[in-house]
Amino acid sequence: MSELINNSVTRKEKLKDLIRSLHDGVPFEEAREQFQKEFGTVSTQEISQIEKELIKEGLPVAEVQRLCDVHASIFKGGIEEIHKENIYTNIIGHPLNVLFVENRAIEKLINEEIRPYVETYADKKDHNSMLMIRIGFDRLSEIDIHYTRKENLFFPLLEKHGVTAPPKVMWGVDDEIRAEIKEIIKITSSPSFVVDDLLEKIDLLLIKITDMIFKEDNILIPLISETLTLGDFIKIDDATPEIGYCLVKPVKSWKVEQPKDIENKKIDEFNGEVKFDAGAMSPEIINAVLNTIPFDLTFVDADNKVKYFTQGKERIFVRPKTVIGRDVSMCHPPQSVHVVDGIVESFRSGKKDHEDFWIQSKGKFIYIRYYAVRNANGEYLGTLEVTQDIKPITELEGEKRLVSE
Repeated sequence: MSELINNSVTRKEKLKDLIRSLHDGVPFEEAREQFQKEFGTVSTQEISQIEKELIKEGLPVAEVQRLCDVHASIFKGGIEEIHKENIYTNIIGHPLNVLFVENRAIEKLINEEIRPYVETYADKKDHNSMLMIRIGFDRLSEIDIHYTRKENLFFPLLEKHGVTAPPKVMWGVDDEIRAEIKEIIKITSSPSFVVDDLLEKIDLLLIKITDMIFKEDNILIPLISETLTLGDFIKIDDATPEIGYCLVKPVKSWKVEQPKDIENKKIDEFNGEVKFDAGAMSPEIINAVLNTIPFDLTFVDADNKVKYFTQGKERIFVRPKTVIGRDVSMCHPPQSVHVVDGIVESFRSGKKDHEDFWIQSKGKFIYIRYYAVRNANGEYLGTLEVTQDIKPITELEGEKRLVSE
């Protein structure tokens, strides 16, 4: 029997059968006992692969999401890496250290600033305890930043390496936690509520958050450290400040010298694509994207020459291609040339960075915006004109949350 279980294929199938049995209603304790008896330990790679294969075989992501809490509980104490020290979590400011330290802060918040007051309120129903619960959940709502960084920085890079199932499952649970935190804040802000219902919601939510911390510490972080490259961590590190931090901020930055093959790639090394600050696209796609955005763009270079304009389906102002290379002052009627020249010169001098106008014409409410285009050193490169019919926007009312038929 042990020889069969040690066989990776058989082992994987038995683990999948175990999770399916949970789906079919086998009691939790029975599944736990079976796992501990037959498997002993399981690696993070196996968990990832099992979830991926279950989804591929037709088990809905929502079902795997529901099972995630259950099989994570079974795996507690049975994951090989659970007691291993992860080197990245000890490097201050490293993306995995940030994730790990934030989890400790979330645990501390739950154990010191929420649970004690929940217990007190359950006993005394006093106003002060409820106030402290509300304050605690206001702080706990910062977990959205933690999850947003995980979902938008770590998950895309895991997916590029072929790891797709755990991100899908975790993201679904993250959204549940976000929604439940908002619900509890709403309830605790209302003048009346059913106390027992609130306490039950809080208890279940805190368990769900604690389980997610376990999954991140013992499944996600080891999986990330095994999968991502130095270049991947550099990208995450660079993008982290834009999203922000949850409850705590690193005392110092994680600084590594960017490899030259990442920093100095030429355009031709991107298979003909143009490299941007974030990503790269082929000239064909760039042209299609610019022609798809719902406004007209015109770019006038630093020499006041019309360099480019979009060719979208609905044009606000007609511009023939013959104006390319023409001086911008020659593209406007004499009575408005001084206005155009004044805008451009205010941009060139650095006095202004943008100027806005809006007019009503032919049943349209036209919004015209001019922006100074500058490089990373602040040097003037030209002027961008953005024109849009905003009448459909100004007429919007209420909300639209459903897809149109």
